[in-house]
Amino acid sequence: MTEDLDGWGEEAEFALAADRLDTPEVIEAADPGDTLRQVASAAAQVRTALRACAESDLSAFDPDARPRAIVVAGLGSCGIAGEVLGAVTGAGSPVQVARAHPGRLPGWAGAADVVIAVSCSGSTAQTLAVAAEAARRGCRLACVGAEGSPLHRIAEQARASFVPVLPAGPARFTLWGLAVPPLVIAERLGVARIGEQAYELAARRLEEVAHQCRPASESFVNPGKSLALDLLGALPVIWGTSPLGEVAARRFAAQLNENAKYPAVAGALPEAACNQLATFDGPLAAGRRPDGFTAMRLVLVADPDEDQQVAAQRDAVTDLAERRGIAVSELAMDDGQHPLVRLAGVIQLTDYASVYLGIASGTDPSRSAALRDLAERIE
Repeated sequence: MTEDLDGWGEEAEFALAADRLDTPEVIEAADPGDTLRQVASAAAQVRTALRACAESDLSAFDPDARPRAIVVAGLGSCGIAGEVLGAVTGAGSPVQVARAHPGRLPGWAGAADVVIAVSCSGSTAQTLAVAAEAARRGCRLACVGAEGSPLHRIAEQARASFVPVLPAGPARFTLWGLAVPPLVIAERLGVARIGEQAYELAARRLEEVAHQCRPASESFVNPGKSLALDLLGALPVIWGTSPLGEVAARRFAAQLNENAKYPAVAGALPEAACNQLATFDGPLAAGRRPDGFTAMRLVLVADPDEDQQVAAQRDAVTDLAERRGIAVSELAMDDGQHPLVRLAGVIQLTDYASVYLGIASGTDPSRSAALRDLAERIE
C-alpha cells in the first residue's frame, strides 16, 4: 500500500509540474527575473560580442606572434568560457590552452604566454588578481568584462586589450558574450579555425533551439520542457562523450545548480566509467532505492565526433543503466557541424531545461538565498 501511495504521489507531482510548464501565465509568474528571456538572448550575444571584438584593439594578437600557451582566468560561467575555448580548439591545438586556478596565475606563465581575464561584472576579485599578476609578469593580456569596471582599469593601466560585454543579466546567462572574445583572440593567433560562417551558424542554431523551447510551446513538443520533466525529482548524472560533450555536461550541471537549485554530477567517458559508474550499484539506482532516496537519472551528451571506443562504451553504459532500472536521457549533438555549432545547440537546450526544471519544481530560477547569504558573510 505504501508503494502505491508513493507512486501516486510521484505521478501527482509530475502532473502538477507539467501543468505549470504548459500554462503561460504560471510560467510568467514563476519567472519574475525573466530568466527565459535572458536564455533566449544567446544568439544576440554572439553577434554583439563579434561586433565588440571588431571595434576593440586586438592588434597585439596575430599569427606571427603565436604564444606558448593561452591561459583563461574566470569563475563560474566566465570560467566555462575558457573551457569552451579549450574544447573548440581541441587536442590538435598548436599551443596549450589552460584555465587558471581561482586567483592564481600558473607559476610558469610569463612573457611568452597570452592571458585572457574574463569577468562579466569586471569586479571578481580572483580574476582581478590574475589579470594584475599577468600584467606584472609581462604576459600579453586581454580582458573581457563590463566597461568602467576594475578589470577595465587594469587593462588600461597595463595597456592591454579590452573587449566590453553587455550583460543580458547574471553571468550564467551571458555565456556567449563571454565565450566569443577568447575564441576571436585564439583565431587571430592562428590557434583556432572558426570563421564568420561558423559564428553565424552557431547564432542561428541558438535561435532555432530558442524557438523550439519557447514558453508558449507545450511540453510534449518542447525539448527543454521535456528534459526538465525527465529530471524532475531525480539526481542528474551527466556524462559527455568527448571533450566538447564534457564542457556541455559541466555547463548543464552548473545551470541545474543555479537555476533549478538541483545537485548534479558531471563527468565524461571514458573516465566516468572508471569511478562514477560504481554508483549504478548504489542506493540511488532505481532498483535498489530505499524509501526517501531520490533515484539518479543518467544524461549522456553524445558527440558524433566521439572516439569509436567511447561510442562502444556509451552503448554498454546505456545497457547497464537500463538493466539496473536507471533512466537514461541522451542529448545528441548536431552531426556534421563545426564544434562551436554543436556545442551551442546542446548548451542552449540544457540552459532552457534548467530554468524549466526550476519553474516545474516551484523554485524561482533567478534567485539564490544561499549565494546571497554567503556574499553577506564574507564582505
